[in-house]
Amino acid sequence: MVSDWIPYICLFGAALLVSLAVTPLARSLAIRVGAVDYPDARRINKKPIPRMGGVAIFAGIVAAFVVQYVGTTYFGWPVVLVPSPKLQVNYWFLVAAFVTVFLTGVLDDIFSLKPLQKLAGQTLAAVIAVAGGLFIGDISDPISGGFVDLGWLAYPITVVYLVAYTNIINLIDGLDGLAGGISALAGVTMFTLSVLAGRLDAAALSVAVVGASLGFLRYNFHPASVFMGDSGALTLGFALGVVSLLSVTRFAGLTTIIVPLVIAAVPIIDTFSAIVRRLRGHTGISHADRGHIHHRLLAEGFDQRQAVLLMYAWTALLCAGSLVMTLVDTLPRILIFFVLLGASFIFAQNLHLFEPVLLHHRDPQTGEDELVSPSDEAFAEEAEKLHRPRHDKAGAHRGEHR
Repeated sequence: MVSDWIPYICLFGAALLVSLAVTPLARSLAIRVGAVDYPDARRINKKPIPRMGGVAIFAGIVAAFVVQYVGTTYFGWPVVLVPSPKLQVNYWFLVAAFVTVFLTGVLDDIFSLKPLQKLAGQTLAAVIAVAGGLFIGDISDPISGGFVDLGWLAYPITVVYLVAYTNIINLIDGLDGLAGGISALAGVTMFTLSVLAGRLDAAALSVAVVGASLGFLRYNFHPASVFMGDSGALTLGFALGVVSLLSVTRFAGLTTIIVPLVIAAVPIIDTFSAIVRRLRGHTGISHADRGHIHHRLLAEGFDQRQAVLLMYAWTALLCAGSLVMTLVDTLPRILIFFVLLGASFIFAQNLHLFEPVLLHHRDPQTGEDELVSPSDEAFAEEAEKLHRPRHDKAGAHRGEHR
């Protein structure tokens, strides 16, 4: 019935309009507190851009739930804050978790927190959510038909899952409109899955994410006048992680848990490839570089809009595949998963995502260890060593193994 969709339309509208209205205010606030991204060798922007647009995104999500409260209390809307049959979720704990991760992002936007400090804030938010009853329950085994009881391991596994999901949007946030658009696409997909699963709480949160993301995109799409910063990226990532858990905790099938990972596959692959190439280059996992998907696309000759639209299309394809996965039996679902995964990794390989863009090099004259990039003469030497067969590295003669 049309009336069943009215609450969701109102939630979407509230998040959209408030995000639209608050984004210019968030931009002014960012300038006032010095939360500004200045151009450097790694950044794409050519002029200073305020980076605390997450304030508007958070405000949009809050507005959606104020509207939900008013609708439930005074207009007879369905109650969405209903714990799943499997778990008893305390939603006030989720509110506290959201505030914690949002404030962590705000502090990072203003003061540029150290990685461990930022991780501590994200972990605290995840622990609060888990303490409120949000965790992965029993996992159904598609082969035996039984259930795997995670026991006490469910708690740390869920914390790690939430922290990881919180970061994937942050790590993909490198081009104007990229993180916001991918969050909106993921939100639409998760909204559809939540409605199909009968999880009204997850549906309400996901539609709020979509509205807040699209409202912010009005100012963030290229050429952007404001960035979402960590206050936005961490909030969106955490929200999508929470939605994915609220949707699957009725009965957590193994392939059902995979679906949220497929939806977020683009930032996940980007993150995974960053870890691989930094390990190969011996630069340290946390060392930033210009090897992300958006950097590679720009290097291939795409402009910002083209690169973003291409990544939107990639994400939309994965989201469509994830929806199909939920409509078929287990074996076709697994097959679709591996097809999507394989196609994505082929695309990633063609973009050379796993090739290092920074390498450690020991200067033979000074003996100092330094990082070199493709523009440095020493990079070709170090890259050749990296690709040289192991027996060559050991000093064996090249002709001995022919």
